[in-house]
Amino acid sequence: MNPVTAAHIHLFLCHVPVMAILFGLGWLAFGLWRGSREIQKAALGMFIVAAVLAVPSYLTGEPASGTIKGLPGFSERILEQHQASAGVALAGCIALGILALAGLIHYRGRAVAGWFSVLLLVAALVVGVLMARTANLGGQVRHSEIRPYDAEAE
Repeated sequence: MNPVTAAHIHLFLCHVPVMAILFGLGWLAFGLWRGSREIQKAALGMFIVAAVLAVPSYLTGEPASGTIKGLPGFSERILEQHQASAGVALAGCIALGILALAGLIHYRGRAVAGWFSVLLLVAALVVGVLMARTANLGGQVRHSEIRPYDAEAE
């Protein structure tokens, strides 16, 4: 059995916040549609989970990059784009998590205001796009077959 490397840990961790944002988006939209405050609050909780888990995902990125540099298909240029995108996605994810936590505290024991849920839905869509872009770039770092162009040719 191969030893677990920093790349394994990073790959495992980075999927969780992305999926948490997607599930949270779905739950929030469904909760708004059904008028369910419980589902809306569960979505807020999912955004908090995404924010908390985005931090170790980000922090394991640098050690993970050291394990793949020089391997076949590796792209330094895409790695730099991935790292820049990761910083923006992390900031957005943390901001969304803080907003969700503030909402859970403020609306404790009562329904979440419609305007607040819509604000969170829009924010989560933006963060979801940032996270998806970062994840896609992360996959392209080593997998040239999923790159839309030859990143090393430019």
